[in-house]
Amino acid sequence: MEFILNTIFWTLALYGLFEIIKDIIYLGTYTNFKSNGIYLIIAVKNQENKIEVFLRSVLFKILYGKEEYFKNIIIADLKSEDKTKEIAKKLSQEYECLKVINWKECKDIIDNVNEK
Repeated sequence: MEFILNTIFWTLALYGLFEIIKDIIYLGTYTNFKSNGIYLIIAVKNQENKIEVFLRSVLFKILYGKEEYFKNIIIADLKSEDKTKEIAKKLSQEYECLKVINWKECKDIIDNVNEK
């Protein structure tokens, strides 16, 4: 019985070590996003009156609801001429799963998905 428990313990310990090493390697990537998973990409332009309510609603449903699969939300700003990007950046400081980028950066991420 002790042999089985030790085997399970060391297997889990090695798996954890492998995951830590993998995360360290991926930490220095261009996007700081994991290459696998489900991403929610929201493209916005000139929505300063609606963006905060919309994002808080989405975040509430994802973080506190039953949407367990979304852990990465990308806000792609389409050259807004109002304060949409600033409002989204403020929210991204509160929620680490929220990233605000411009459309070109979003396109680069999508184009490079298969390279990682």
